[in-house]
Amino acid sequence: MQANRAQEILNSSQEIEVTYQGTPIWITNVDTTNNKAQVKMPSTSNNLVEVSVNDLIEL
Repeated sequence: MQANRAQEILNSSQEIEVTYQGTPIWITNVDTTNNKAQVKMPSTSNNLVEVSVNDLIEL
């Protein structure tokens, strides 16, 4: 995924399914300069993880 698309998903009023390494995630922040996204994974409770937007897949 490109950083601009991740930002669009974050700003969208619709729920758009995205996965990281096969796990559904919620995007909480996007750093378009560094192509990073802060995501929340259901399996990690409230912990946020920073990942490359290139590793995110829109379903």
